Amino acid sequence: MKNYLLIFSFLVLISCSNAQNELNSIQGNAIGTTYSIKFLDTNNKNYSFEIDSLIHAFNKSASTYIPTSDISKINKGDSTVIVDAIFQEVFKKSERIYNETEGDFDPTVGVLVNAWGFGPGKQIEKLDSLKVKELLKYVGFNKVELKNNKVKKLYPEIYFDFNAIAKGALVDAVGRLFERNGIKNYMVEIGGEIRARGVNQKGVNWTIAIENPNFDGTRSYATTIHLKNESIATSGNYRKFRSLENGQKYVHTINAKTGFATESNLLSASVISKSDCADVDGYATAFMAMGLEKTIEFLKKHSELKAFLIHADKNGKIQTIKSDNFDN
Repeated sequence: MKNYLLIFSFLVLISCSNAQNELNSIQGNAIGTTYSIKFLDTNNKNYSFEIDSLIHAFNKSASTYIPTSDISKINKGDSTVIVDAIFQEVFKKSERIYNETEGDFDPTVGVLVNAWGFGPGKQIEKLDSLKVKELLKYVGFNKVELKNNKVKKLYPEIYFDFNAIAKGALVDAVGRLFERNGIKNYMVEIGGEIRARGVNQKGVNWTIAIENPNFDGTRSYATTIHLKNESIATSGNYRKFRSLENGQKYVHTINAKTGFATESNLLSASVISKSDCADVDGYATAFMAMGLEKTIEFLKKHSELKAFLIHADKNGKIQTIKSDNFDN
């Protein structure tokens, strides 16, 4: 899952320039990654302070790497925390996607993320099946609820990890900031997750590229995508794979149902939708847990989602699949 293992973003911006209509551009660092924001605005307003305030608010609410954040307090068993609107939105979206994916997306997997050494918590040495079974008791979004703006947990040991959806939620927050200020043409990218509205300075849809999984250090692109008032998120870990003797490649994703890393031939999932970036962020993570075959079946039932999948075939060769409604 994204941020559970070493994950790379495969989205790179295709830059455009027009001397007669320069884009406003803001770059910086946020939540352990970089961001690039481009927008058309004739008022020349500086949004840097407001964006920094949003980043601070997200860290205070949902960062497991900040001991004093709301999520960290809740993870430590504090049941008195009154959560803010940021936490509530991420929680409710997570609950919905958890139900839609039948638990393949589950932010309560955090206790296992820590146990396997992929999170901010203490790693458990020599983790065996008995200990994993014990920890699974504390996994399951059906064991938590939001009531009167407070989180209720069936077990105090339940540990939230919203890293697989919070980045997309921050992208949405910046986009809404622009919309409140009357900006209709913008693209917000944070760590590869993107929300785009309107058009660029040339009057055409914002264009991005999905990178090929090259293992020799070179860079090439599998496809380009034109975002039409859409969001896109990519999850994958093709640079962290294991090869069998027959050349077949597998990646490892912690499975919230078994507690172990599940082998999958799905190397990358890019999900596009007119919904919020947080939504596609969560779905992309869920697809990595589902694997290729289950993801394809899921997409057939959810026509509101478009996807571009990169996988390894039985001979270890890299292949790509587009969902039936992929029109880019």
